[in-house]
Amino acid sequence: MEMSYQALIIDDNPNNSDALAQLLRREGVVAVAVHSPREISTVLDDIGRVDVVFLDLEFPNYNGLSLIGELQADERMSNAPFVAYTVHTSEQNAAREAGFHSFLGKPLDVSRFSDQFRRILNGEPVWEAV
Repeated sequence: MEMSYQALIIDDNPNNSDALAQLLRREGVVAVAVHSPREISTVLDDIGRVDVVFLDLEFPNYNGLSLIGELQADERMSNAPFVAYTVHTSEQNAAREAGFHSFLGKPLDVSRFSDQFRRILNGEPVWEAV
């Protein structure tokens, strides 16, 4: 039996998280979105493990660059690659320094997403901004 992957999307914009969730579902991934970092712990209690995390860099009252360390310390996400997912493509160096595995600029390139996602799951860092 093939293992299904679980992705956590952390993005305060429901349109962005819905679009990403739709792309992930096409890849056979169970996608769970939260719109505030405050919701993460509750969602993790429900879903258990996470195989990949897509984290926006900018939220009201939060910053993905400072949030990543706290999230990576959670054992339910400690082995998951963290993907910076943002319109702020100039933040690539800051994201790399903060510990992100990969970086995808918004809007996502639908034609390239399947390949990008497979590479991320295979452990290959993907740093691509549109």
